[in-house]
This record gives sequence, C-alpha cells and structure tokens, in this order.
Amino acid sequence: MKIKRILKDRRSWWIVLGLMALLIRIVLPADTIENYYSRGFFVFFRKAVDSFTQLIPFPSVYLLFFILLFWLTINIWEFLIKTGKWYEKLGSFTFSLLALFGGIVFFFLSMWGYNYGRVSVEKQLGLSAKKLMISDLKLELDLQTILINQLRNELPNITDSAITKKLIPKRLEEEIREDLKRILFQNGFPISGNVRGRLLSPSGLLLRINTAGVYIPFTAEGHIDAGLHALQIPYVMAHEMSHGYGFGDEGTCNFWAWLACSTSDNPFIKYAGELSHWRSLAGNYKFYQEEDYANFFKNVLPEGIKNDLRAIYQNMDKYPDLFPKLRNAIYDSYLKAQGIEEGIENYERGMMLIRAWKEKTKELKN
Repeated sequence: MKIKRILKDRRSWWIVLGLMALLIRIVLPADTIENYYSRGFFVFFRKAVDSFTQLIPFPSVYLLFFILLFWLTINIWEFLIKTGKWYEKLGSFTFSLLALFGGIVFFFLSMWGYNYGRVSVEKQLGLSAKKLMISDLKLELDLQTILINQLRNELPNITDSAITKKLIPKRLEEEIREDLKRILFQNGFPISGNVRGRLLSPSGLLLRINTAGVYIPFTAEGHIDAGLHALQIPYVMAHEMSHGYGFGDEGTCNFWAWLACSTSDNPFIKYAGELSHWRSLAGNYKFYQEEDYANFFKNVLPEGIKNDLRAIYQNMDKYPDLFPKLRNAIYDSYLKAQGIEEGIENYERGMMLIRAWKEKTKELKN
C-alpha cells in the first residue's frame, strides 16, 4: 500500500524523471547527442524560448528566484503547521526536496545540459589543441601585445588614458550576438533564436564569487555582472552567449568569444576581445615567470594598455571574493561531473584552441 501511495504522489515522478535524465546522459554517445540533441531538439527549443525572453525587459532569473523562494516558503510553512509526528513531517519535507532536485536535474539536462556530451569543437573543426609550453606562452604574449597595441591605436580619439564606458556601443548586445552567430554559421554550426546577454544587478553579485558571468539554463539567458569594467563586457557577453547556443565547455566558449570579438567590425569590441585573450596569456605566463612578467609589464607594455589594465584591476578590487576556495572547489566538481576531466582548468583550453585555430588558418593561407 505504501508503494502504491508513493507512486501516486506526483513528487515521485519528478525523482524518476531526474534519474532517467541522468541515465540518458550517461549512456548516450557523443555522436547521438550532437546529431539529435545539439543540432536537433536544442535548436528548436532555442528558437521557441527566445520568442519569450525577448518580451521580458529584465533578466528572467529574478522571476526564477522569486518562484523558488515562494516554493520553499510554502513547503516550510506546511511543515510547521502540519499536524502529525515530527519524523513523518520531516520525511514528507525531504521527499519534496528530492522531487525538487529531480525536477532541477531533468530540466537542466533537457533545456541545455546534454550539450556537455556533444562532439568536441576541435574534432568538428579539425583543430589540434595542445598544451602551451612556457616558450609558447611567451611567443603568443609578445605577438598579442603587438596586436592589441595596434588595435588600441585604431580607436577613435584615443589617448594614453584608460578607456571608459563611453566607447561601449549603444547596441552592444545586438552586435555581439550577430558577430557570434556569424562565426558559428561560418563554421557549420546551427544558429537559432537570439540568446540574451543580460547585465545582472546589483554590481558585484557574481564578481564576489569569482565569476564574471553565468548562463542559466532554466531561463535560457546569459548574465554578465553589471560591475564589470567596460573592456571586460564584450568578451564575457560573447562567452555566455556561446553557452546559450549550445556549448557547455568553458574553453570552447572562450574560443568562440575570442573569435567573435576578434573578427568584429566594431573596433572597440575587437580591442576588448583581444585584450581579454591577452590577459589570459599574461595570467598564465605570470604564474610560471612572475619576475620576467613584472619586467615585461613595466618596460615593454605601452602606457595606454597599462592604464587600461590598471583600470580593470582597480575595478575588480571593488568586489573581493567572498569564498574563493569554496567556489573553485564546487565549480571544479561540477565541471568534472559533466565529463570535463580537467575541471576548472578547462578555461585554459580556450588558449589552446585559439592557437590551434591560428595555426590551421595560417596553413590554409599558405
């Protein structure tokens, strides 16, 4: 009788759906996910959901937050006022939580999460991504420094003073989206819908957990911390939109963000994107060669670029991490659970893909 009662309880079905979704994620091969989910169901879902997100003038995550808060409040209230033995009440509340988790898993995977299992971008594009040695990092850093100095000098009315938000295009979100869709289409990936890149307030909400942006599958929108410096926004926005177009891997989204920004017709977007890539190279080189990097920064970098970087760092200092080790540990575990073996180090894979892309395009030109 108890089993029949449990099966009739709607909460049990959410648990079952969550477990079934997990099982499908485990057993489905990458080719099947790529052909039938990433290039099939998800394309139609993306178009359908974006017809709704375009109508909301604010980030949908605010609505999601209040819905979850309402659900939690109702269940806690029922737990407090419900008569009966305390362990029966606790069991019912726990069952509701399990149902919630089951529903979260089901909708997470159905609405986006299966993209983690798709065929890798390097395989689809024929790229040979290799780990960058210290000598490779230095060479890439030197070349990137020359490039960003050239791009910065091409900006209108530029001086050595740090760039401010005055240079941000009025239609930044639309321009970034079109640049990204163009790049994906040129490389044979289906594009559908118009992924939003929302500025999330209050400023520092994400930065204080060492995150510049986040894509939330349940709202199908990308979010960028409103506290970011103007020069960080284009790259972060393109990165989160890349998630929205069906890519779970962080390194892959860094690659698409760079490619979209670096090929943009807008000089500000191009400089901002290349500067973000420069910062990735510089950060990794500094980790291995701190003294040499300090000398490089002081004596080699043009003054205008140094001022831009100082402005970014000073802005970031306004939002110190609250729990940096905890956040990194949680996100590292999350990425590994999605099949990304290197965990949080996956972000570095973007540099590998960018270098592989440059080598491939150089070979094609020759």
